Amino acid sequence: MPIVDDAFYMRRCLELALQGAGQVSPNPMVGAVLVSYGQVIGEGYHQHFGGPHAEVHAISSVVDEQRLRDATLYVSLEPCSHFGKTPPCCDLIIKKKIPRVVIGCRDPYREVSGCGIAKLQSAGIAVTEGVLEAECLRCNEAFMKSQTVGLPFVMIKLAQTLDGKIATSLGVSHWITGEEARREVHRLRSVYDAVLIGEATVRADNAHLTVRNCKGRNPLRVVLDRRLSLSPSARIFDKAAPTLLFASSSWENLPVVELFRQQGVTVLFVDEHSGELDLRQVLEELHKRKVLSVMVEGGSRLAASFLRAQLVDKLTLFIAPKLFGGDALSSFAPLGISFPEQAKHFRFEPPQFFGDDIRLEVYIHT
Repeated sequence: MPIVDDAFYMRRCLELALQGAGQVSPNPMVGAVLVSYGQVIGEGYHQHFGGPHAEVHAISSVVDEQRLRDATLYVSLEPCSHFGKTPPCCDLIIKKKIPRVVIGCRDPYREVSGCGIAKLQSAGIAVTEGVLEAECLRCNEAFMKSQTVGLPFVMIKLAQTLDGKIATSLGVSHWITGEEARREVHRLRSVYDAVLIGEATVRADNAHLTVRNCKGRNPLRVVLDRRLSLSPSARIFDKAAPTLLFASSSWENLPVVELFRQQGVTVLFVDEHSGELDLRQVLEELHKRKVLSVMVEGGSRLAASFLRAQLVDKLTLFIAPKLFGGDALSSFAPLGISFPEQAKHFRFEPPQFFGDDIRLEVYIHT
């Protein structure tokens, strides 16, 4: 009998799970692997929202079903035990008489959490859980936050120079980074549910916020325009992708609201405080619409507002080997921004290179 390396097969589950990025939300990404006597006999992952789960794909890929009776099923997330858009995966596992299941982490969804494990164990199946748990939780960080906190996962993306500038002295911010970094930004757009921007950046950049430099879906576009000052004919309000426009409830009766709606734009109203929209209300509304993750692509002021409101989970900084000088616009320094007092610590991911540019990812733990 070969030595079983549960972590090895769980890493393969995670590789498979990530193939569903940008396709399965608001469901989690899940990968599954079936192993019999040290040989992988089946693999699968959750491919699209509403479709068969990873376990179903893995089981259906097995050529000789008799081998399932001495196999171990590895799955990055606890198998479901309830009827949703598909039947319970636990029932299929029990039916196929798979004797052992190894689970990366529990599913926090209230109809699953622990129930899938209990159902398998009650059927006599040996269950091992918590294998590469931290990695499995991170794989579905947006889903986990949505289920436990009731808000989307928020990532701020900024491009800056070596001297911390995000635009020239004339306010120009185009092409700070090179082509490879810009392609990576488009890939990020394709895997986040929504991309959020403020009206100032719409004006400055004539933003479109679609995915053009790589394959992938267009995210939901979210525009914050407190006074409804943008033109309904702006490029971001075309019909290339679904678009939400948030404004202050004080401006709810303006005639321009109907013009936006005629463009297919959904206009929503939230409170404002000290001249800024209530960002928590914005995120709460997005959560109601099953948006799990939000990529903030606005400038320094919008990023600073999210930081002040303590609503940021992650910073993604693309740093270009350029210097803009003292008159250029800085990222946070002139805005008096410090990180939330409640932040216990930061976690820095290993830097990655995209051409000549460096990406730094920083998790903010509160």
